[in-house]
Amino acid sequence: MEFSISQLLDSLSDKFVAPKVIEKKLGIGDDGSIRKLQVALDALERVGILEKDKGRYRRLAEDGLVEGRLRCSSKGFCFAIQDVEGAGDIYIRESKLSTAWNGDRVLVKVTKDGMRRRSPEGEVRLIVERSNPTLLAKVKAFESGYRAIPLDDRLLFEIDLAPDRQYPDLSVALNKLVHLEMTRFPLGSHLPIGKILQVLGDDAESTPDVDLVCCKHNLPRKFSSQVLTAVNSLPKAVRKVDLKKRLDLRQNMTVAIGNAPAISLESTQAGGWRLGVHIPDYAAYIAVGSVLDEAARLRVRTSFLDDSVIPMLPDLGVLQQPEHLTMSVLFELDSNGVLTEFEIYPSAIATHARLSFAEAQEIIDDRAQKGTAKSKQAELADLLGNIVHLGTSIKQHRLGSFHITLPNAPMQEADEGILGVPIVPEANYIYGMVSEMSILANRAIATHLVALGVPALFRTQSPPELSKVADWLKLCESMGVSVGLAEPEHLQSQDFQNFLAQVTQVDRQSSCDILKYLLMSLLKIGEYSLQPGSHFGLALAPEFPYVHAIAPQHRYVDLLIQRLLHLVFQEGRDRRNTRSKESVDLHSSSCHGQISWSVLPPERERQVVSELELILPKLNQQDNLVHKAKTDLEGLRKAEIMQARTGQNFFGIITGVQSYGFFVEIESLLVEGLVHVSSLKDDWYEFPQTNGKSKGGRAQTVLIGRRSERQYSLGDRIEVQVKSVDYYRQQIDLVALASIDAAANLEPGEQVVLPTEIDPDLDMDRFPDE
Repeated sequence: MEFSISQLLDSLSDKFVAPKVIEKKLGIGDDGSIRKLQVALDALERVGILEKDKGRYRRLAEDGLVEGRLRCSSKGFCFAIQDVEGAGDIYIRESKLSTAWNGDRVLVKVTKDGMRRRSPEGEVRLIVERSNPTLLAKVKAFESGYRAIPLDDRLLFEIDLAPDRQYPDLSVALNKLVHLEMTRFPLGSHLPIGKILQVLGDDAESTPDVDLVCCKHNLPRKFSSQVLTAVNSLPKAVRKVDLKKRLDLRQNMTVAIGNAPAISLESTQAGGWRLGVHIPDYAAYIAVGSVLDEAARLRVRTSFLDDSVIPMLPDLGVLQQPEHLTMSVLFELDSNGVLTEFEIYPSAIATHARLSFAEAQEIIDDRAQKGTAKSKQAELADLLGNIVHLGTSIKQHRLGSFHITLPNAPMQEADEGILGVPIVPEANYIYGMVSEMSILANRAIATHLVALGVPALFRTQSPPELSKVADWLKLCESMGVSVGLAEPEHLQSQDFQNFLAQVTQVDRQSSCDILKYLLMSLLKIGEYSLQPGSHFGLALAPEFPYVHAIAPQHRYVDLLIQRLLHLVFQEGRDRRNTRSKESVDLHSSSCHGQISWSVLPPERERQVVSELELILPKLNQQDNLVHKAKTDLEGLRKAEIMQARTGQNFFGIITGVQSYGFFVEIESLLVEGLVHVSSLKDDWYEFPQTNGKSKGGRAQTVLIGRRSERQYSLGDRIEVQVKSVDYYRQQIDLVALASIDAAANLEPGEQVVLPTEIDPDLDMDRFPDE
């Protein structure tokens, strides 16, 4: 099994440990990996990161040594960005990078303290983790052979190309864009070496955008023949032997909608509800360490890229059949949708219908218009109607939580997904109701594991940065929308619910969409943790734990949680010891508060914790990578749209003002571009020191013309023209038409003296690739 230097360092502390212990923590056992581990340990000892004594190792604490991720510019200088919130960035000159590249995780030695507005300076001592195992590059011919020039101009090395079995003749790639795999990173004065994985188009613009994004972020789309063979070798249907020790729910009417778990729902004699959320039982077919398990562990999660899906696993046909194995969460709720108790069982179900969300919504709409659906759909329509009714009640009990409604909601998992909040299509409200039931199942499973004292990986989400929320509120105020924080120094989920309620009252729909879109961009993506924590999007405090469990086909963490449930039901102890006559039902919430012993055997529990600690960093890293890939694809498609509209005029809202210009969100397209101050030819525009202070009841973020006193303020609606588009960098340059018209009306011989130097530093949040 592969491991990184980062994982190796995380497995060490200030106490001496034997290599065998490190091997166990890293989950490696093959001879090749053990040899690589020993080489890494020896190398870290030589550079002074580790200390060795009697064959054991410990990590040395060194003053001034910090870990961070490099963020570089095309000019060669970099900053090490620390993970600790509020920690300062460390400036690193090109000569002090030690062959580290943009995005690499590094250990940096601080060599000069920061003073006043200057950042501290440092030098790279160790490259902990490389972030560019593959990259996009253009192939060029040199006297010494063929080399690749990275498309990302922040990667400052040329790469020697080595022919291989797939591409023995490198001339076929000359002047082409290629997807490149690094076989050796820079070593001393020697250039890095790479091999071609795929020849793409002549350039970025001639390459399909999904290909570009998948190659840039190293998202594999094909499965090996071994994986496909393993899928084909699985049973084709449920067998009698599979039904042993399972709850047989095949007689219950069940519907599967979209990529959500199947749902069954019936009313009780007491006027309440019996709800079943039936999660496909992937753990029953994917053994730990199997070919399928390794494939899922490599990809970690399905990547939903707009209308493209890069799956974590191939479809398992046996779980696509009407009858299939599930892990069912069975809820009892009262007439108001309040949960009274629940049970979790391995089960088998029979789905009576598989519908897309659009098909389900059509049936509901037809039922609402005609009173009843067609006779053959009447029972199904009633079930769907009850799902909407109960889902609405469940949502009302999630106090402070919110969802975001958009005209075209992005594809994601059936719960709250990466962004931590359900994104619901305007014309498909059943999507939101199914999400509520999926979230309820995740909460129940988390509560159950905590009550049983079983270790797990919990989903948490931090609140957005208060300063960015303040900027959004300033934009709202400038647009005449009255919103504010209940507690100015403390952001709560309820605030976002209030924001959305106020934004929907904006007169112009396009302005409402812009504010929603920008509000969504403030959300931090969720993280996995070994301990329960708060979840902003779902308005959950740490005492209300939450896990991801309903999509084992799309997320490896859900598969792990499903395996934990199987482990509890198979090996969990339902009593204090074998002599105890009183036992509890480990399947039911009725056992909560009654367990005072370790449900899992101690050795088994330690093994589980070790496995979860090992996989945890990769889960969070992959979530970040997939979110970046999704954002990248959206940016490329917007750039493509605007490239075709170069020279055209649009109306938009000024959403940000800086000393170097202002950003405009085009209303009809939800595309953002920059009007640079150098394009304002009619005057010399200044950024007053009073910006941000209130004047006349309105927030002031404004550029003001020195001669004309013309103003470009936050929230203004202006007309702009598309000047130019950089497709790969996704940068859209706009020109304000008012400035063009004013410049055209200058008196003959009249000139505007523009500043000789304009601040070239762009807002890095707006242009993350700069």
